[in-house]
Formats: sequence, C-alpha cells, structure tokens
Amino acid sequence: MKYPNIDPVLIHVGPFAVRWYGLMYVVGFLLAYFLLLKLSQREQYDITKDEVGDLLYFCIAGLVIGARLGYCLVYNFSYYVHEPLKMFAVWEGGMSFHGGLAGSAMAGWVFARRRHKSLLMIADLGAVAAPLGLFFGRIGNFINGELYGRVTSVPWGMVFPGAGNLPRHPSQLYEAFFEGVVLFSILLWLSRKRRPHGFLMASFLTGYGVFRFFLEFFREPDPQMGFIIGPFTMGQVLCSIMVAAGIALFWLSWRRAPHN
Repeated sequence: MKYPNIDPVLIHVGPFAVRWYGLMYVVGFLLAYFLLLKLSQREQYDITKDEVGDLLYFCIAGLVIGARLGYCLVYNFSYYVHEPLKMFAVWEGGMSFHGGLAGSAMAGWVFARRRHKSLLMIADLGAVAAPLGLFFGRIGNFINGELYGRVTSVPWGMVFPGAGNLPRHPSQLYEAFFEGVVLFSILLWLSRKRRPHGFLMASFLTGYGVFRFFLEFFREPDPQMGFIIGPFTMGQVLCSIMVAAGIALFWLSWRRAPHN
C-alpha cells in the first residue's frame, strides 16, 4: 500500500505552524474531558464538574512533562545529556507513553491529596479516558511517519519516508486500533458494571500492557536502543512491569472492596 505522506504541518499562522500531532493531542484531551463529565454524573464517582476540569488540567501537565522526560531520560539519554536544551524541543517529537503514564499518575495523586478524593476512584476515571488519547496520539505518529513497523511482506505494508525502500508494518495503526479502540470499548463496558474502585485502572494497566507487548513484535525498535533482553524491546520490558502492576492492583481493589 502507498503511504499517504501527509504534511505534518496542518497550517501556518504567521511564523507559527499548527501540526497534526499537536492537534491530535488537543482532540484527545477534549474528548476525554467530555467523557469524564459524563462519568462524573454516576453515583460511584465523588467529583464535580469543576473538579473534572481541574483534574484534567493536572493530568495534562503531568502527562506532557512525564512523557517528555521519560523519552529523554530512558529512550535517548546519551543524546540529551549532551544537548539538555533540546529536551524542550517537543515539536521535534519524542514522547514516551510510560513516562506520560507515570507523570499522570503523580498528577492524579497530587489532585486526590489536595481535594481529599479516593486515589483509586481518580485512577478509574483516568483509565477510561486514556485510550482516547492513545488513539489520537498513534494517528499523529502515523501522520509524522514515525514509530513505524518492521519490514514485512504483507499486502498492506507501507514504505515510510526515511525508513528505506522496503515495506513495513503500519504499526502505529495497529496500536491505534488495539490500544485505542479495543481497549476503550472494553473499559467503557466495564465502567457500567458493579466493581470496586481500582478495577478499571487495573484493567487498563493489564490490557494495555498485553496489547503493547504483543504489538512491539511488529514495531521497529528505537534505533538508539535496539533490543534490551534477547528479542525484547524496552517497551516490552516496561509493559511487563505494567501487567504485574495491574495484577497487583486487581488484588488490592478486591481486598478493599466490601464483601458480604
């Protein structure tokens, strides 16, 4: 298949450029906001409309800072230690999901402490909304022609700019579908069921970890890192930790739930 080769810049406004990648983040955040407003109306969530806006503000800040730091310190430390000012050049790309997750978790903890809310309840809200951002983020990766897949002979393989002349898996689209559409559908369905606080976040950690671990076999490893342990990438190592954390949270949420 032919790669669509979309211009990463949507429009130019004077000296500024509006990029598709940034727009994807904005769309994801807006949809997450409206979803959280809808969820906040359910009786199991002790949060007001105004607090939803504040929570999203905290999480956006934590996500962006954590995602950038995670990429710079974990995935490309050798470069940024010599070019520290480049850490602020977010328009050049380089965001780590796992760093963003850690940053969002810290922001959620701060919010819960300040507003005297249940951290597990806040985590569940974030878990349902997160796949929306993941979907649009992966679409942004596809438009940028980055984080492409490994060389393949499948009919839908694409030749990405700057990735040689051989067709590759459009792994960004695989991730958009499984980490975004499928995971969101599962979590939205679970959100309608009776469950203890923490169950949705446990489901997100486990589900994302499993999907991403499998999809990493189709994605080209980061060139500066390659494989970490045998045939496994850094993403797979971190996803293994996520799955373990999800299983532990399942146990914790069940222990804290009232039983008759």
